[in-house]
Amino acid sequence: MRYHVLACDYDGTLAKDGRVDDATLAALTRVKESGRKLALVTGRELDDLEANFTALDVFDQIIAENGALLYTPATRTEKPLAEAPSRELVRWLEERHVSPLSVGRSIISTWTPNDRIVFEAIRELGLELQVIFNKGAVMVLPTGVNKASGLMAALAEMRLSPHNCVGVGDAENDHAFLTLCECAVAVANALPALKERADLVTDADHGAGVAGLIDRLVRDDLADIGPKLTRHDVPLGTDADGEEIHLRPHVESLLIAGTSGGGKSTLTTGMLERFIDKGYQACIIDPEGDYEHFEPSVLLGTSDNPPACAEALAVLNNPRESATVNLLALRVDERPEFIAELFPQLLKLRSSTGRPHWLVLDEAHHVFPTDWQPSRDFVPDELYGLVLITVHPDRVAESVLQTVDTIIAIGSDPDDTLRLFADAAGQPPPASTGAKLEPGDGLLWRVSDGAGPAWFRSIPPRQQLQRHLRKYAEGKLGEDRSFWFRGPDGRLRLRAANLMSFMEIGNGVDEETWLHHLRRGDYSRWIATCVKDDELAAEIAEVEKDGALSAEESRSLISRAIEKRYTLPA
Repeated sequence: MRYHVLACDYDGTLAKDGRVDDATLAALTRVKESGRKLALVTGRELDDLEANFTALDVFDQIIAENGALLYTPATRTEKPLAEAPSRELVRWLEERHVSPLSVGRSIISTWTPNDRIVFEAIRELGLELQVIFNKGAVMVLPTGVNKASGLMAALAEMRLSPHNCVGVGDAENDHAFLTLCECAVAVANALPALKERADLVTDADHGAGVAGLIDRLVRDDLADIGPKLTRHDVPLGTDADGEEIHLRPHVESLLIAGTSGGGKSTLTTGMLERFIDKGYQACIIDPEGDYEHFEPSVLLGTSDNPPACAEALAVLNNPRESATVNLLALRVDERPEFIAELFPQLLKLRSSTGRPHWLVLDEAHHVFPTDWQPSRDFVPDELYGLVLITVHPDRVAESVLQTVDTIIAIGSDPDDTLRLFADAAGQPPPASTGAKLEPGDGLLWRVSDGAGPAWFRSIPPRQQLQRHLRKYAEGKLGEDRSFWFRGPDGRLRLRAANLMSFMEIGNGVDEETWLHHLRRGDYSRWIATCVKDDELAAEIAEVEKDGALSAEESRSLISRAIEKRYTLPA
């Protein structure tokens, strides 16, 4: 389910001439019965609202006074979201016999043409206040308080995200909260400016329009307007014509695959930054600790201490937090079992809240190997917002690959990567493109749209992932992840357990041994697969390809490349 809450304006939307009819109230009840939440977002004061509408209990949260007051009907508790009205301003307006004049918990209300007197008072008294219009109504509130800020407070109480919210309104003061909502709806009687900016305009006016919207919401979660909702799309990069291309939240599941050193981590980092910038929640399952310094998320687990499922769920319970679940402390054979425990709980959270919006699984071939047989509950038929990252798409379980509809291939042989995916997923492979990709380039293939793979240039991330500086610079990698200088005939057995020892041993071995590993591409392969630094691996691969370099020259270039990225001990 994409939409978990419906947020409605009152006057001119639910209510006509201040009253909500029985058919509209019955429709609101159907929303509740569907398992969704209801929020009322109104400029009215709470006392006035209670006097005119006796069915407030149908709502989970009420945002009154145009965002200044939050009321929970189930507990009858009020939560002020703004400071009390200015006594100086109220006195000033009363002395000038401004009428009508209403003073709420935070709001001061009147009607046009009194707005000119209100502006004069605010200017003369030197107050930092804003004036908001709602057709003929004039509302005075602290700066920054509006229906959007109030709705955010209500959604926080319900542990829901605006990306899982449908909003419906009719007037000027509804612009802010409708823009916040994933789907913005205007009733047929709404102001023209609001209709222009809405994602959907109802056929009927007032409550009948809302009831029609509810019928569509309950029937199919507004599936028919999904393709029109592009304002929340996340940019990926630009195509060959310089046009921006986007990813579709709530629609796509992705596979990012390609050869080591191709830039998968860099692309994913930039993509995740933009996901989170847009307010989407991500859960990154990180088997090798590649994202432990990814700043927009909360890190769970270290190289010494494994994460706990309960920790991850506690972080993700807050819609504004994303989580990186670091599995580095777990053995490779322990990771599928951990995922088998965590993943169903993430899907259960998503079922009840719509979050996390993106489930990102690095090293997917380790997490979901080909011989892994999940239950149907583990991988449902429709699984959007999944991002799989792997060097080996052919080593990922077929049941997981079949949830993927968009593939991003990067690295030295993208056509081969797409073919491996298609064969493993039981899909017809696309025609070969013959593309030779530079760092930052990729091929985007949307499997079901009938078009072939398209070249794009990705948007670089703001931050480069800081690779495990201590671990890789001066820590101690296991024997299977260390670099072994053996030489052409295997007579040596010199182990480099980190980057510092790699440079020390590399600078000391004989030229024949150094060049033997250089010509075979062993250095870049080790950096990519064991140090997990695609950018550094790509730079070292360029040195390896230059057959004219001497041992001394290549050693110097590789040492400088490492020092550029890592702060090594003196």
